Amino acid sequence: MPHIENSPWTVPVAQVASRAGQSKPIDDDFPAPSGIGDDIIGVKEGEPVHVSGTFDSIVDGLILNATINAPVHAECTRCLKPITRDWSTHVTVFFPYQDERDNRKQQDEVDIIAGEEESEDSYPLLDNGAFANLEALLRDTLVDELPLQPLCRDDCRGLCSQCGVDLNENPDHRHETTDIRFAGLADLKAKLEREQQD
Repeated sequence: MPHIENSPWTVPVAQVASRAGQSKPIDDDFPAPSGIGDDIIGVKEGEPVHVSGTFDSIVDGLILNATINAPVHAECTRCLKPITRDWSTHVTVFFPYQDERDNRKQQDEVDIIAGEEESEDSYPLLDNGAFANLEALLRDTLVDELPLQPLCRDDCRGLCSQCGVDLNENPDHRHETTDIRFAGLADLKAKLEREQQD
């Protein structure tokens, strides 16, 4: 198993974690972890995910306020065209110090028993607070932020349900159809028109 500091998702934070009130900027690319999405929509493993923000130290841990920007591949759910665009989201997460994390875990167990499950997002600091690992944070955040029904544009018209023509490229495309409920009336109309011509 590789050393913590050699992980591509590891950020050294020992200096900022030394006392409350310190800040450390972060503005770097990290490889996308595996398991983000699927063939329809997702982030390909290893693609660069940009994280920009700051680690701020408080008494019981570090707060990360950051913007995450990832190259998302998707397929429009209306017209099936491929979509490639960057998706951005803002995160605020907590990296508790180890002893504080143990205390929080005990409190979480009490809260869950009492029906008050902890909602704050938190991730562990590693090696006695020397490193923050962003792998789980990136995966969790991007999986949560991926749209369930991606669209190439908000007003995408989709495909013709009868022949599959792209209605964005052919907005005037139509099919002459007769509602089967009115088929009898259509036959009567045709019959009357023939009688008038005779």
